[in-house]
Amino acid sequence: MAATERPRGLPADDAPEFAPGAPADPEAFAAAVTAVTAAFGDTTRRSIYLFVRDGEGATAAEVAARFSLHPNVARHHLDKLAAGGYLEVALDHTGTGAGRPSKRYRRSRSVEPLTVPPRSDALVVGLLARALALLPPDAAEAMAVEVGEEYGRSLAAQMSPGDSQRSMRSAMLAIADALTAHGFAARAEQRDATTAVVRERCPFGDLVESYPVLCALDRGMVQGLVGGLCGGAVPVQLSTSSRARGDAACTSVAS
Repeated sequence: MAATERPRGLPADDAPEFAPGAPADPEAFAAAVTAVTAAFGDTTRRSIYLFVRDGEGATAAEVAARFSLHPNVARHHLDKLAAGGYLEVALDHTGTGAGRPSKRYRRSRSVEPLTVPPRSDALVVGLLARALALLPPDAAEAMAVEVGEEYGRSLAAQMSPGDSQRSMRSAMLAIADALTAHGFAARAEQRDATTAVVRERCPFGDLVESYPVLCALDRGMVQGLVGGLCGGAVPVQLSTSSRARGDAACTSVAS
């Protein structure tokens, strides 16, 4: 098949878009497939993405009307796509009605379906790990958590601008999607009265075995995402385990 030829059986306007020059790394590709499956495994959600992608964006109300959905269902699909990084969210101030402005979802300018999730450059991450290793352990841990938390809050602001009142379960589902889009292959699990986000893959690779302080970065990301998505509406107790530190799984549990 020629490099520019699309797979057979897929309409040209609906065919998944592949990133030019994407590395043929099996683990990276597997993470990409996991992310895409989580975002586009639902037929309605895929249709919603194409509708938003090919237009000037849409609100949940517009998507609900277009696909005959309840607005809450439409919002769920849009938020799932936004958490994966496939849609960008902004507040729509063009309406003339009273109340809070609605969210308008638009095609992301940086992520397309079946692109490989952002991977940490090995050299940069290696230098970061070695730099952190020069600090006292407590200081290195605190710095890594702070950097991760700041980034997590910035992600939350992109996913839910002007909105910080999600339930804990809703927030953890969105966090699993966001982490998957960043190469962690994460999933959310309900565990009695708690919700856990389990990460099946680490984008830092084998480096965390030598520098487990890097685990503090994604722990900080989860803390930042929880804080940004839930605000002060839900009291949060967050515990985290890490394979690199000898735990059975890389998991964040919110209760």
